[in-house]
Amino acid sequence: MFMIAVLVDITVEFLLRYTQSGKSTTYAGLMAESFGSLGSLAVQICVMVTNLGCLIIYLIIIGDVLCGNESGGTLHLGHSMVELSCLCYTLCCALCYAPIDSLRHSSAISILLAVVFIAISSAMAIYAFWKGKTQNMRLLPDFANQVSIFDLFTTVPVLVTGFGFHVNIHPIRSELSRPSDMSYAVRISLAISIAIYFSIGFFGYMLFGESIMSDILVNFDQNSDSAIGQLVNNTVRLSYAMHLALVFPVINFSLRTNIDELLFAKKPVLAKDKSRFTILTCLLLALTYTIAIVIPNIWYLFQFLGSTTVVCLSFIFPGAIVLRDVHGISRRKDKVMAILVIIMAILTSMIAIAANLWTVG
Repeated sequence: MFMIAVLVDITVEFLLRYTQSGKSTTYAGLMAESFGSLGSLAVQICVMVTNLGCLIIYLIIIGDVLCGNESGGTLHLGHSMVELSCLCYTLCCALCYAPIDSLRHSSAISILLAVVFIAISSAMAIYAFWKGKTQNMRLLPDFANQVSIFDLFTTVPVLVTGFGFHVNIHPIRSELSRPSDMSYAVRISLAISIAIYFSIGFFGYMLFGESIMSDILVNFDQNSDSAIGQLVNNTVRLSYAMHLALVFPVINFSLRTNIDELLFAKKPVLAKDKSRFTILTCLLLALTYTIAIVIPNIWYLFQFLGSTTVVCLSFIFPGAIVLRDVHGISRRKDKVMAILVIIMAILTSMIAIAANLWTVG
């Protein structure tokens, strides 16, 4: 996790440096300066695939929390509240028409929920440890049970997806009073992300041990026999499901806009064409819902995104920009680092994809 965070910081610096030297203020524009229209198109396609994958992941998590899931013969209960399901669905549909500036509210909620989630899960883990009810934890992988060392690489795409925020660099940078502060903002964000991911992973594993699910929220169903403990579990799961339902339309907004610009570049603005807006929205909702039903859990989506589009946006494209060096500002060590980043990204992605195909086969 720390290694990926360091590489992300390096590639973000590449993007910021070339943004300052060029005229572009977007990621797609930056790629267009180096590789023309094909570079811009590549970024747009990767952004669309990544956003679509995130929407599918959100629906899978909401489905797991509300409807339950089963793993290894263990049934994890959901909440069969028709009212709550309808509410989440209504929010998703209604907020598709909300302005994009509502993103600031969902971002604040997401950070707050992450802090609350850590506080609750850590308190539960410490209490379980005090009572001697924590699960046994292994510090090293168990290679005896048909697990290969190459399976360790399957975790890399998941972590890459967790740190894949390069597309948001330019919009956030443009809103800062001093664009030069973006580097500090990135490092602070990386530090906060590492702390959050590590805390949730550690205390979650401490609580659930080998029974932990790829979607940890599913585990918060039967961990406590008391009414208060069950209330805490339900609060964690349902509040996060509501949060995802609120964030869903924002990502859908970006996905819909990119697809419309790609397919209907010569048509009027999407907001002024209600029929095209409605048809495109319904098609995207139907597509994401169908794929979310077919795919069994979020692990496969994280693997796919982290091995393909996210790794391109996070490592391969920034490295390629440095090697292209249209502004002549790359130093020798920058190009060496760019080559190493690209090689590492390609190799780990290929190994992760091969390991997953081998497991599925």
